Amino acid sequence: MKALLANPVLIKEIKLRFRNLKSFTGILFYLIAMSIFVFGFIFMTTTFSGSGFFRPDESFMLFMMMTYIQLGLILFITPGLTAGAISTEREKQTLNILLTTAQTSFQIIFGKMSSSVAFLLLMIVAGLPIYSLVFLYGGVSPSQIAIIFLFYFLTLLTIGSIGIMFSTIIRKTIVSMIATYGTMIFLTAATGFFMIISTQISQFGSTTPTFSPFTYFWASINPAVVLFTLLQPAYAQEIQNMTVVPLPLWVGYLIFYLFIAALALFLAVKRLRVNMSKYK
Repeated sequence: MKALLANPVLIKEIKLRFRNLKSFTGILFYLIAMSIFVFGFIFMTTTFSGSGFFRPDESFMLFMMMTYIQLGLILFITPGLTAGAISTEREKQTLNILLTTAQTSFQIIFGKMSSSVAFLLLMIVAGLPIYSLVFLYGGVSPSQIAIIFLFYFLTLLTIGSIGIMFSTIIRKTIVSMIATYGTMIFLTAATGFFMIISTQISQFGSTTPTFSPFTYFWASINPAVVLFTLLQPAYAQEIQNMTVVPLPLWVGYLIFYLFIAALALFLAVKRLRVNMSKYK
């Protein structure tokens, strides 16, 4: 572990990213926007309700909205940070110099990806004080926030791995970004559409729930659906009853996304020195 963290590529990337004024300016504006949204929601809710109180169910609704905003942030920013990590080096003609160093392919890939993941984790953790406001009004437990943040970490790790893979395989940064964002659209929008189609097909002409593994599969790899089941466990039980699959959705999500992350990193490491066999 010590040798893994003592990575010159990782140290250089973290210094460049965390010493950049634009990075912390972006976090500042993000926190300002989140604060305006939270206090605006509380103000409007207490004003229009006429009671002057912010109830626990309204606090939970605010927590759900903030959670999905954070998910959208991860899905939108992570490809932009990782999809050009290797291809940018190639376009600047500095990749060959990097490959002639003593760093292994895994160290280079790990260092590039970890710096982007660390920045996103910093952005998410920076929003914790805003998240903590929901505890003042009830409706949310600390365990829920812990589960949501573990879900965030797995999601951004997988997306970061996919971005690094495309950045390694594809020579042009813009094409790599398009491929990564296309993958995100598939995992969020296309899987939701396929889930609805599979549900309609499985329930066609049947009055009782039937075994529907395809519906379960599309639901289990959709981040928005799995996040909703983590927020609303009753909905998770409803999907299990509808598909007749006893396995919770988050288990399928965990297995699938860990597999995709491992596969993407494996392909990125293998393809980094594809034309330099003596350095493999």
